[in-house]
Amino acid sequence: MDSKRFEIIYTQGTLEFFKIIRDNQTGVLYMLNLTAAGSGLTVLVDQEGKPLVDDNFKK
Repeated sequence: MDSKRFEIIYTQGTLEFFKIIRDNQTGVLYMLNLTAAGSGLTVLVDQEGKPLVDDNFKK
């Protein structure tokens, strides 16, 4: 496989970082939060609790 499985599509912050990561096989979006105290990664969900899929995702 030539392409990367995960891709950072959005970054925000300087001391506390938020990044949105797209799974290039499924289009599902994840949020990564990085701080001096630690980090966390979570799947983004819609109002019904289903994983958010990038609108620009093409399989």
